[in-house]
Amino acid sequence: MKISRVTFIVVAIASCVTFAAEKPATTKPSGFARWEKEISAFESKDQTSPPPKGCYVFTGSSTIARWKTLAQDFEGAPVVNRGFGGSQIVDATHFADRIIFPYEPKMVFLRSGGNDIHAGKSVERVFQDYKDFVAKVRTKLPDATIVFIGLNPAPVRWDERDANKKLNDLVAAYSKETPGLKFIDCYDISLTSEGQVREELFVQDRLHFNQDGYKLLIERVKPFVPASK
Repeated sequence: MKISRVTFIVVAIASCVTFAAEKPATTKPSGFARWEKEISAFESKDQTSPPPKGCYVFTGSSTIARWKTLAQDFEGAPVVNRGFGGSQIVDATHFADRIIFPYEPKMVFLRSGGNDIHAGKSVERVFQDYKDFVAKVRTKLPDATIVFIGLNPAPVRWDERDANKKLNDLVAAYSKETPGLKFIDCYDISLTSEGQVREELFVQDRLHFNQDGYKLLIERVKPFVPASK
């Protein structure tokens, strides 16, 4: 009986020690909150080096976020990079009050939608999200030009190429019939003349452009950026 009591006490103490040693589980932010770190960093940067009013804001997902040479690529034009990797169109819409409107931009360039499709959203849903983005921007910037930089196939998401093309086509038609909207077709820049993906344009993850890929993207975008050299 004494042995049982001792054993019980030892087990109880060990359990308490183990419990005390365990670190509380951390919960990653979800929803829009998961972007707070990136958005706050933009705001901190704005306090020390505010972009000029009337600039050209580039926002969207990783293609924009990784575009580190944006200012040099469009030298002479007041471009501002406000992309955050992994984001979807609804994220850009939600944070427009903090990463678009404060600059009173003349132009807003958006490259997004691929992550949306990859997450399982239908093309029609993503297209509606884009129209909602346009509506949000129009509430504060009725005269700004909104430019959608079209999607292109990536090796690792090759199976999503048709959905990407369909979204491009919907946005292109919408832009053609809606004043103040423009569309840049980039679908074929990552394809060979036979319609196969050009692996040499991507970094090791087979999703994001390397320097050569960005060179082709720059060629498509530059004609739409006023005052760029």
